[in-house]
Amino acid sequence: MPEGVEKITALILEAAKKARAETSSEREEAFTHPIEWPVSCTVGPGLEGAIACESKVGYVNGSKGWLIYRGYDIFDLCAYSSFEEVSFLLIEGRLPTRSELADLRRTLAHYRNLPRTLRTLMTFPVEEMHSMAALRLGTNLMRQEFTGLDELAGRPEVSEAIGSDEDSIPMETKPTGERHAIYEFKRARSRRKKAGKPRRTRREGGGVDACYHLIAGVATLTAAVARLRKGMMPLDPDPNLSHAGNLLYMMTGSRPDPVQERIMDVSLILHADHGMNASTFAAMVVASTLSDIYLSVGSGVAALSGPLHGGANEEVIRALEEIGGEHNVEAWFARERRKKRRLMGFGHRVYKAYDPRARVLGPLAEYMARDSAEVRPLLRTALALERKVVSTLGVEKKIFPNVDFYSGIVYKCMGIPAELFTPIFAVSRVSGWTARVLEYLDNNRIFRPRAMYVGPFDEKYVPIEERGD
Repeated sequence: MPEGVEKITALILEAAKKARAETSSEREEAFTHPIEWPVSCTVGPGLEGAIACESKVGYVNGSKGWLIYRGYDIFDLCAYSSFEEVSFLLIEGRLPTRSELADLRRTLAHYRNLPRTLRTLMTFPVEEMHSMAALRLGTNLMRQEFTGLDELAGRPEVSEAIGSDEDSIPMETKPTGERHAIYEFKRARSRRKKAGKPRRTRREGGGVDACYHLIAGVATLTAAVARLRKGMMPLDPDPNLSHAGNLLYMMTGSRPDPVQERIMDVSLILHADHGMNASTFAAMVVASTLSDIYLSVGSGVAALSGPLHGGANEEVIRALEEIGGEHNVEAWFARERRKKRRLMGFGHRVYKAYDPRARVLGPLAEYMARDSAEVRPLLRTALALERKVVSTLGVEKKIFPNVDFYSGIVYKCMGIPAELFTPIFAVSRVSGWTARVLEYLDNNRIFRPRAMYVGPFDEKYVPIEERGD
């Protein structure tokens, strides 16, 4: 193992040691047990606090700063695993054997080749499009090329659906509705077992094969978008490089050194899954209608493109450049607080402790910036800003750096432009999106929340000629 790669592992293990010394080991009993439906919970605006399903894919404990994939701590996975192995873990539910991992790497190497999809993508003005819009278009083009879902024979069979919209919430059908909701999960599952129905195939736009096709393809598409935006042709993937190594090579045209490849690999692991976030929920809602996994992932990409979800690391870089140096942090911070502006890269909807992903990325950003005269001043500014925020808002409101605060610095050290930060997020998160979609479809029930109507009643229709101007 190269010396630099060993150093990266040591930095991750040191971050893990620090994190574990600052937290206890108790899990949240209220959120870590099987559900007896129907469930009672406190729900806020935007469905905050709502329990939508059970999951074995991942777990986030915001009060303790935990992130767990299938029972494995994120620090251990970053120190010892790879993105390919983590993708297998999320989708299959267990770590692969040596031969299974080798098979997966060959599968991903094969699926990275998208010549027809890229030729079609190049007929669009990608250089004029937002990078996430181009990526979403690319996922639709993959679907068009590799599935038969737009043919009449490719439509899913409605007779096999469970939890359809008609038996949604019983109280919506008073006075004839049932007193309690009738859940068909167990009954439907036993029907499928008796029938011996196979898993959906790639041709049908579902199943494990389609997940790996998307994991490989989204990376290729992201790299192609990066090249096309610069007026350059996409590059063919290198079958001898890892998933992270291919992403960097196909974006930049240069084969990464072992340190760059390893740090990108760690970054992809850190972003692979994060509970029922907005983009994951968007993908699951689309899949619950018995749409297909390609359109579901496209919905995840669309949700991630919103500035309140993806893209915060771009804003962090802009803020650090605006500050203009570590000596300006105090005045800039005081001004932002007076104006009550949100500090990008700090705080999180879930975490009330230090984000474990930021614990890993912070030391890696420091390690990479040592060789970059351009990035070192930004890093010093970032470290000064973190000290200021943690000593004030950290004490007052439990606001600490999140994953976005240092990830942009890491990518900038690799020469990646800011407009590609969010597409790289999607390259990683597609493994979590697809894993959770597959899991949910095993006990599918179409999502159907209610809205509280607060509009008027008894309005009288006035013909248009009597309404005046």
